[in-house]
Amino acid sequence: MRILITGGTGLIGRNLCRLWLAQGHEVYVWSRTPERVKDLCGEAVHPISELKELNAVQLDAVINLAGAPIADRPWTQARRTLLRDSRIALTEHLVSWLASLEYKPEVLISGSAVGWYGDGGEQVLTESSAIQQPDFATQLCADWEHAAQAAESLGMRVVLVRTGLVLTSQGGFLARLLPLFRLGLGGKQGSGQQWMPWVHLHDEVALIDHLLHHTEAHGPYNACAPQPVRNQVFAKTLGQHVRRPAIMAAPAFVLKLLLGEMAGLLLGGQHIQAERTQAIGFEFKYKDLACALAELS
Repeated sequence: MRILITGGTGLIGRNLCRLWLAQGHEVYVWSRTPERVKDLCGEAVHPISELKELNAVQLDAVINLAGAPIADRPWTQARRTLLRDSRIALTEHLVSWLASLEYKPEVLISGSAVGWYGDGGEQVLTESSAIQQPDFATQLCADWEHAAQAAESLGMRVVLVRTGLVLTSQGGFLARLLPLFRLGLGGKQGSGQQWMPWVHLHDEVALIDHLLHHTEAHGPYNACAPQPVRNQVFAKTLGQHVRRPAIMAAPAFVLKLLLGEMAGLLLGGQHIQAERTQAIGFEFKYKDLACALAELS
């Protein structure tokens, strides 16, 4: 296969590149820093800086993972614009370019997040559930998915991957949490009762590969392990993993004061079940949080 990845230098993209190169596929990465692509993604990857460089290449699949990190900085107006442009405007540009091609790729797999659902409280949420509590993160995901779904009018199969918190030793949110927990400064956020859907990086990558090759797959799929945990359980388990107490709770009012609306990412949650994901025959390797964390050591 000839596969184009946007966001290929990110955490998930890098691992997909190496998997698909090992499988013998031809991989292209569209990046603002093409000079870094080979170092990050593999020597055999083809870096491109503009989509028109691929006008003569007959692609089989496009994997759209581009997007600025949502939780790295406060949501100022400028940051909100960047978050939207890096997801929605980029996806619209991508689909517009795909429309110009004589030979369209068969499939577009586009990233999304469990933030699409909003704060679900105790409600068990599957891919068929509606949005629960609309907020900025929810609207961001909804508009991102809508932009990708426009490729269906081109005759392409469109798949949406709603990802939970990705567990990996390579970076991501754990890289910010672990130093605090190792110092004994970790603990629950707010009440600690909010649900935290999570997924091991291995399963995230394996699921996207499964969706690529499963030609009947279309629409949304939750990339979340079958056993989500509450925030306080996550904190306790992570503390046990690093052999430190996890008793330094962060009160909700402090998080709201420091983070503003972005605090909702920590104080809200989703009790996710990957119903459609498992219905297409995907088997999660890492179902238990403690076992998933142990594998990262």
